[in-house]
Amino acid sequence: MWLVVRHQKIMSMLDAQHRVSTDTLAEELDVSRETVRRDLLELESAGRIKRVHGGAILPHPAPEEPFKERMNRNLREKQAIAKRAVSLFKPGQCVFVDAGTTTSVFAKELVKVPDITVVTNSIDIISTIRHSDHKLDVVLLGGRVISDVPGTYGELTMSEMMRFKADVAVMSPVALDSVNGAANFDLHEAEIARAMIAQSEELMILADSTKIGTTSRIQYCSSDQIDTLVTSSNVSQDEITAFTQNGVKTVITVS
Repeated sequence: MWLVVRHQKIMSMLDAQHRVSTDTLAEELDVSRETVRRDLLELESAGRIKRVHGGAILPHPAPEEPFKERMNRNLREKQAIAKRAVSLFKPGQCVFVDAGTTTSVFAKELVKVPDITVVTNSIDIISTIRHSDHKLDVVLLGGRVISDVPGTYGELTMSEMMRFKADVAVMSPVALDSVNGAANFDLHEAEIARAMIAQSEELMILADSTKIGTTSRIQYCSSDQIDTLVTSSNVSQDEITAFTQNGVKTVITVS
C-alpha cells in the first residue's frame, strides 16, 4: 500500500473512531508495527494526529455527541464495567456519582447494594433509583439544568455538595489518558467532578475502551488521584502499564 493511501486510511479510521491502536492499524493496513510507527510520526509532525501510548488520537477533541446517542454506544462494555464496579461496594457506604452515560448504567447495578447512600447531580440516576424495586437513600443536588446531559450544575450544586463527605466518588469522564488524567468536554461538568473528588475518600473511574488514551478540553484529575480504574479487557497491556506507572493504584479490566 502506498504511503499516501496508508495516511488517508489512518485519518479515515481516526475520524470514525477518534482513537486507533498501533496493532489495529498494522492489521488493517497489512504492514508491520514499525511501518505504522513511522507513519504516525510523519502524521504527528504534520500536525494531523497526536501519538499516545499504543496508538494515536486526533490532535483536537471533537465536540461531544448528544447524551442520548452516547448512552447507547458500547452499552455491553458499560454494563460489564458497571457490574464489576458495583461488586466493590459494601452496604452502608456513601457514594458521589456524577452525571454521565456510564454512571447511568452503573446506577442500575448499584441499587442492588443495600443501605447505600447516593449523592448525585444526575436526574437520570435519580429516576433509575426511584423507579427500582430497591430503596436507597438518594440525594439530588439542586442547581441549574444547562446542557443536554440530564443533570444539575452551577453554584447551588457546588454549595450543596460541600455539605457531604463520601466514601467513594464514581466518575465517568469523556476522556482518560495515562499522562493527562481524566477530562470532560464542558467546564461545568468538570467542576462538579473535581468537587466530588475533593469531598471523597477514594476515587473510582469507569471508562470503556473508547475513552482510554483520549483527551478532552477540561482536565479534572490526574492519574495519581485515581484509586480504582475499571475498564474493558480489550484495552492494551501497554495502556494498563502506563496508568499504573503514572499513579493509578488499581486497574481492573472486564470482558
